[in-house]
Amino acid sequence: MKQLVAIFLWSIACTTWAQKPTVPTPATAQTQAIAITNATIHIGDGTVLEQANIVFEQGKITQIGKNINLPPNAQTIDARGKQVYPGFIAVNSTIGLTEIGAIRATNDRNEVGELNPNVRSIIAYNTDSHVIPTLRSNGLLLAQVVPQGDALITGTSSVVQLDAWRWEDAAYKTDDAIYMNWSRMYKTEGWDSPEGPRTVQNEEYNQHLAQVKDLFDQAKAYCNENQHNPQNNKLAAMCGLFDGSKKLYIRCNYSREIIDAVTFAQQYGVKMVLVGGDDAWKVTDLLRTHNVSVVINRTHNLPNRTDEDVDISFKLPKLLQDAGVGFCLTSGSGWDAFWDVRNLPFEAGTAAAYGLTKEQALSSITLNAAKVLGIDATVGSLAVGKDANILVSTGDILDMRTSKVEKAFIQGREIDLDNKQKALYRKFAAKYGIEVKE
Repeated sequence: MKQLVAIFLWSIACTTWAQKPTVPTPATAQTQAIAITNATIHIGDGTVLEQANIVFEQGKITQIGKNINLPPNAQTIDARGKQVYPGFIAVNSTIGLTEIGAIRATNDRNEVGELNPNVRSIIAYNTDSHVIPTLRSNGLLLAQVVPQGDALITGTSSVVQLDAWRWEDAAYKTDDAIYMNWSRMYKTEGWDSPEGPRTVQNEEYNQHLAQVKDLFDQAKAYCNENQHNPQNNKLAAMCGLFDGSKKLYIRCNYSREIIDAVTFAQQYGVKMVLVGGDDAWKVTDLLRTHNVSVVINRTHNLPNRTDEDVDISFKLPKLLQDAGVGFCLTSGSGWDAFWDVRNLPFEAGTAAAYGLTKEQALSSITLNAAKVLGIDATVGSLAVGKDANILVSTGDILDMRTSKVEKAFIQGREIDLDNKQKALYRKFAAKYGIEVKE
């Protein structure tokens, strides 16, 4: 019986895949200079240039400004009345690791075990994912691909660009960080009891912390030695934390847990980034003092507590901005929300509606994200010498009512913005005789 069920589900999966449109072919390298002219250019650092031009050659931005000399052989794109932005960056995502949530064979987002620093997301990244083209249509051009799951240490992340033949081509910054789930101090139980749910102390908290400390102690001692025979892959993967080449991203939300997490990172001398941080606004002095940036999971969210402001998630970016704490936004960071990453610009738009300026909101998904990832020297803003990761939109790209990405370039290569959802729209529009408006 189990075999019949498995065969039935597999046949459905195969039929579903057979009906899907092909993922667009990756673009070829830029061979001709391109000039986007007469545009409103949003640099990404808060600066806006009106009626300006931007030129890029061989994948790099070479000129930007109002009065510049365009190369005589340049392909010219007149963007009069349009907006130009740097490409968006998704931090803490499962892009390329999850395809169909209900089919286990298409999910490669987590590994068994509690302590998995040696698990590398990059080798599982699927460049042929049908999710990726839907993200590019909304301006997502780079992403940090992160192992998920309930393990204490879920693995090592990497940064990829979203137009490639294989993971080796996609890799932008390999093995950039190790992700850790901070254990909860308290847990909720008794959901089915007559008295209702209650919050109790998590008795495993100290045990989990001891496990992690033991691993870090071993790793630090191991990394202080030059010769290892044989090599311990689990401990070797952590050496980057102690020499500063990797960061430790810790997922936790509540203030007391955040304090413990920051103290832990300082104890071992590692660079920490806080992921989630719903209570980060309560401990801004601590975060600022220790230069801990925050990856805010999403603004489209409800509060964790019944006595909090219902719009606290909307206001969190502004609270951190005013407190001088570095932060960036992400969206759909959970294992089951990989499609939601396409809403990242609209998450930023909500932050603008609740206190940030439009340019600050833009920075939260471009330059700020690049700084958190340590790649701001080459991406995150539009500047001479940086990679030509560029978007052209006919409207405000942070406003879901007017946003329409017309063109996108990754390292100067013009990306095909077609995707599965556009193909389905065309298909059924044709069936019912509806004029196609993309």
